[in-house]
Amino acid sequence: MTSFGDGCPQCNRRLVHSRFDATFRLPDGNERLCFGLPASLCEDCQQLYLDPSLIDMLDVPSGRCVFAIESDLVLQSQAWSGADF
Repeated sequence: MTSFGDGCPQCNRRLVHSRFDATFRLPDGNERLCFGLPASLCEDCQQLYLDPSLIDMLDVPSGRCVFAIESDLVLQSQAWSGADF
């Protein structure tokens, strides 16, 4: 996961640490979809925090995250772990 603690660096509210599917808009107007990114999301200001080395690895250093949602894989595993058999 990211190196951020439990509080948002901007507003000190709680961060949700999980995996996210995200869309990055690049300076040329193209968009890049990335799936299952380990990241932290602020519950209040909705800022997504990624490890800087991951941003470089994804080749989106000058891109802007325009959409992020918790990954379906995370939600599915939570549903299976809570299911009664």
